[in-house]
Amino acid sequence: MGYLGEEIRKLGFGLMRLPQEKGVIDVEQVKEMVDLFMDAGFTYFDTAWAYAGSEDAIRQALVERYPRESYQLATKNAAWINCKTREEAYAQFDMSLERTKAGFFDFYLLHNLGEGRSHYFDDYDVWNWVQGKKEAGLIKHVGFSFHSTPEELEEILNAHPEMEFVQLQINYADWDNPAVQSKRCYEVARKHGKPVIIMEPVKGGMLATPPEAVEKIMKAAEPESSVASWAVRFAADLDGVITVLSGMSNVAQMKDNLSYMKNFTHLTESQKKVLGQAQEELKKIPLIPCTTCNYCAKVCPMNIGVSGSLTAVNYLTLYSDIKAAQRQEEWLVGGHGLNHADACIKCGKCEEACPQHISIRENLAKISEVLLK
Repeated sequence: MGYLGEEIRKLGFGLMRLPQEKGVIDVEQVKEMVDLFMDAGFTYFDTAWAYAGSEDAIRQALVERYPRESYQLATKNAAWINCKTREEAYAQFDMSLERTKAGFFDFYLLHNLGEGRSHYFDDYDVWNWVQGKKEAGLIKHVGFSFHSTPEELEEILNAHPEMEFVQLQINYADWDNPAVQSKRCYEVARKHGKPVIIMEPVKGGMLATPPEAVEKIMKAAEPESSVASWAVRFAADLDGVITVLSGMSNVAQMKDNLSYMKNFTHLTESQKKVLGQAQEELKKIPLIPCTTCNYCAKVCPMNIGVSGSLTAVNYLTLYSDIKAAQRQEEWLVGGHGLNHADACIKCGKCEEACPQHISIRENLAKISEVLLK
């Protein structure tokens, strides 16, 4: 039994990474995945206005093929994407209804709050507007997804206690990561009595292929279990969780997730110990000790996204995936309107301000050479 009066099992189908054929979503494969998911008794589907083609695909694969009362559909409003007026922000809701033909949304989220994105929802009074949609019966439950600090999450929940749930990035790798602070954000949400929907439990697929030392620990404990399953189960084991979203991209991933989540029970003490060992192995990997305090950003004359750059290169160190690290750098730096590492003039002000005494200039030079080619 889930929260908010909805019967929701602990696995949700995240629709951001749907299978594609030559750049187009493979709707027939999505239908097969939806059928497997529904047949196993799972009912929660998560899309967004900003997920290209996703709302249209789920209309064809789910809405047109199953009774409306048999599933929960969630979508999101990204008022910070190319919206210059409140009318443009509100129009995203109408477009989502048109694309999905769902009639109403069980869960509607203000998408990706935090940092410079939050003010758009204030500027356009999205908070009150979305409550009006709920009163009109077009939304059952209203919440938001969040990517920022626990301090900012506290501020938002203090200002908007009417929000019914929070969607957070939580996985065992980010649990104590100072750049993400999953645990602290989770604790803030629970302190406010908000149930949590978990996103990125496998860290965008990264924890399906973790560092070799981590994989060895998991395979030694459960040779038949996929490495990804440990990540999803870690998230599902937390209290106060509505569901854990997995962005499945093919039938094989769907079948794997269903194999261990269909009859999910809480982790045993021995399984928790295995995950603790995995977390300790991750801590042994030499990373740049950036805590994202961003004191460097306050003194940088070139407005460089230093902490985002350092986080991205830590991704590369952990997972040996340069494309994923480049995507991370682009989002954390370019996506936040900051300059890239190659804009560094080596003035050294950042290093004077850094409480961790990081050789920032040296690292930015390496990042320019490795990630910005």
